[in-house]
Amino acid sequence: MKFSYKFSNLLGAVYRKGNLEFLPDGFKVASPVGNRVSIFDLKNSKSETLPIEGHLNFTSIAVSPDGCLMILVNEEGEALLCSLVSRSVVGTYHFHNKVHCVKFSPDGKKFAVTRDTVVLVFHAPGMSRVYNPFLLYRTFTGAFDETTCIDWSSDSKVFVVGSEDKEARVFAVEPCVNLVIHSLGGHTDAVVGAFFEHNSMDVYSANRRGHLCVWKCNQNTTDLVTKADKKKMDARKEREKEKRKEERGASEEESEAEEENEEDGTDGIFKVRYKKAGRHILRGAKGTEDTVSPELTSCDFHKPSHILVSGFSNGTFMIHEMPDFNLIHSLSIADESSVHRAITSVTFNNFGDLIAIGCADLGQLLVWEWQSQQQALKQQSHANKMACIAYSPNGQNLVTGGDDGKVKVWDTSSGFSFVTFDQHSGGVTGVTFFQSGKAIMSSSQDGTVRAFDLTRYRNFKTFTAPRHVQFSCVAVDPSGSIVCAGCQDVFEIYVWNIKTSKLLEILADHEGPVSCLAFSQGTTATMLASASWDKTVKLWEIFDSRGAKETLKQEAEVLTLAFRPDGKELAVGTLSAKISFWDPVNGRQTGCVEGRHDLDYGRKETDKVTGKTLAAGKAFTTLCYSADGKVILAGGQSKNVCIYSVTHQLLMKKFQISQNHSLDGMEEFLDKRQMTEWGNKNLVEEGQGSKLTLPGVKEGNFSARHFKPEVKVMQVQFSPTGREWVAATTEGLMVYSLDQRVIFDPYDLEMDITPAQVRAVLTSGDYAKSLIMALRLNEEEVTQEVLESTPVDYVETIGGELSERYVDRLLSHVVDAVGKTSHLQYYVRWVHTLLQQHGPSLKARAQSLMGVWRTLEKNLSRRRDELAKVVDHNTYSLHYLVDQFRLKDRQRKERKRKNVTDSGNESDVGSHDDSSSADELDKVVAMGMDSESDEEISQLF
Repeated sequence: MKFSYKFSNLLGAVYRKGNLEFLPDGFKVASPVGNRVSIFDLKNSKSETLPIEGHLNFTSIAVSPDGCLMILVNEEGEALLCSLVSRSVVGTYHFHNKVHCVKFSPDGKKFAVTRDTVVLVFHAPGMSRVYNPFLLYRTFTGAFDETTCIDWSSDSKVFVVGSEDKEARVFAVEPCVNLVIHSLGGHTDAVVGAFFEHNSMDVYSANRRGHLCVWKCNQNTTDLVTKADKKKMDARKEREKEKRKEERGASEEESEAEEENEEDGTDGIFKVRYKKAGRHILRGAKGTEDTVSPELTSCDFHKPSHILVSGFSNGTFMIHEMPDFNLIHSLSIADESSVHRAITSVTFNNFGDLIAIGCADLGQLLVWEWQSQQQALKQQSHANKMACIAYSPNGQNLVTGGDDGKVKVWDTSSGFSFVTFDQHSGGVTGVTFFQSGKAIMSSSQDGTVRAFDLTRYRNFKTFTAPRHVQFSCVAVDPSGSIVCAGCQDVFEIYVWNIKTSKLLEILADHEGPVSCLAFSQGTTATMLASASWDKTVKLWEIFDSRGAKETLKQEAEVLTLAFRPDGKELAVGTLSAKISFWDPVNGRQTGCVEGRHDLDYGRKETDKVTGKTLAAGKAFTTLCYSADGKVILAGGQSKNVCIYSVTHQLLMKKFQISQNHSLDGMEEFLDKRQMTEWGNKNLVEEGQGSKLTLPGVKEGNFSARHFKPEVKVMQVQFSPTGREWVAATTEGLMVYSLDQRVIFDPYDLEMDITPAQVRAVLTSGDYAKSLIMALRLNEEEVTQEVLESTPVDYVETIGGELSERYVDRLLSHVVDAVGKTSHLQYYVRWVHTLLQQHGPSLKARAQSLMGVWRTLEKNLSRRRDELAKVVDHNTYSLHYLVDQFRLKDRQRKERKRKNVTDSGNESDVGSHDDSSSADELDKVVAMGMDSESDEEISQLF
């Protein structure tokens, strides 16, 4: 079992706060998700989270015009310069204050940052021969309040800055004679957006009340005269005067002086002046008589197409054509029943056909194609925390349940959610898949257990108790005929028959809330294990007898349990932070792991005791076995996830899921900057902004203006394939997968086995020996080269003669190749040969190869779906061609029949046409089934 797991993706959280950015290709959207950045590929329908993590949440991002660099700025003004090529941090810079906006110039030579009342313009990295990537060029002042937005002109010579002092100001990047600073006033509120017109110095500025001002300029950027150019002009004039003076002589001094006086009055340099040419009111900002008008929260302008998009606090966005201010669209991203639906960010892509819209309160990201009025992408995270997760049996899908009452199903390959079920009216406490993978079951605090169909996407079963209860967990037996749900208020377990929806039994032996349920699988008899706060684990034989079979007493309250995949071992996690291992058949304990110190210490801002003291109340709340049962994954009220070896009962590796200090509970000691002469600043009452909560509150005060969630792990799950594991955390669904760059892992290696030697043996035609040498070397590229160089006729011979110790390694490599190679049939033939020739021995080792089998099922299912789309498209194309042929053949018959009627020879020609058309139709269908070219088919028409 390898432990080289690395963070690979973040699901369940698509947008938090900050501005959205399109990459230069126009089909990728960069979205800040907490202290990370996710990139959504609209063309390939995939999402990817960059392996870059900040210390705080990111609020501003900017992408260079060439798409190679990205600047990320967090809440405290710390900036990270990242390379999108190497996916790494290149440099850091601290602005020591909040930054509202960062933007690169169109030529990519500079970027501007709005901080406090100033604008800082830096040289872009690579444009100067200085090691420091953040080289300050100039600082522009003039604003009386915080600067909020910035926009560059098309030629990068001028930029406009909006401020909260209700003015927009135009600056020249280089010192100019005819433009020092120009203020555009007349706004009634803070400026939200200010933009230049395409290849012009005309400006559009919009304030928070939805008033849009149009400013016309009397000059263009080509008319700007820098101070350096003015010096050159003056020097040239002096040289011309001296030359004329020498030519005319001393007698013309008086006339020359008069000409000089006239030229001094008109030197050809005109100052830049702006005039307000119009004022418009965005109708989306107009409220009713009983409501307050919504505010303009974000806007963007696409210069080449002259399109303006504006987003409001009520969730509506409007698209206008400028400068005529023609309304194109006015839509809303949320229904009217939603209270928190303010649009936080809107932005155009480079082509102007896509608009990315972000809503921080809903956690929603929408990409709208405004010309066709279609959604290119719509993803939304859980409104509150993610409470539970479950993998599908083949590892292709992942289901999550949240406190918002929604159940979402995610595609693990693309990272997108493709269906959301919102039938629950309370928080979802448990989710699980049926063994077939075609349906899921969920339990909720609203007192219902619901079954959802993943084929028709509907809620086809609903189970309820005789009285109102709150369900805390759910489990489905391997056969898919029985569903059980535990309660947290009446201490009972309800058992239903799924087919008849009939309540079969109520198990009421527990004396405390039921925390977890699990069915055993594998070769042993199916039994149900239930964990409770009454310090017991009970094993039930539901199919054989009534009541509990056996009671396993624990030393503390039981929070979680998990069966090993073969059902021969049970892991139990208690409030004492211990993981005990039990033999469910004999009812005896086989081992124990102490995990108190592995959870580490964490102290919240308002805690009055040390982190070491608080650690006494922390424990593991979720457990999960790997596919082969050799290791167990554990997580809980901590920022750490631990992997333990079941055989040796030792900690193998510990993962820290987050470094985000915007979350509470990350620090072990108090921050000295928060200490005053009265003590901790966070413990001081501050009126409505107080951070103190009522006693017993665990999740925090949601009504507070500044809510800081606590870092924790709600649930962990190993993928059935064994290639990855996920953790439902405060920040979302963290996916950790095996590092593909894992280095050298040979098997029975000798000195004479090298890549060159393997290729030499392969060239000689000894395919069996070269394959064995490649498997012993265990380098993926070499093994792939040997396999694809082996003729198809040798597959059965080599596969049958291969010894068992190499079969597992070859099978693992071939199964991985099935999911990504274009030689699908060739590798499927290898799989078929290995299963057919070594079936009995592989079946005996089925448990240790469980991850390989599930990976094979996942890859084959995904490739089948991909090919099904192509086959369906070809089928519909063939039907269309045949229908077109029949239509044209019918029209041709009608024309000939009409001609025959006129000539009197209808019968003879008609019979000949019928036979010929039938032959041609058969030929068309046969050519279509043989995948011939469309040109030959079109010739028959």
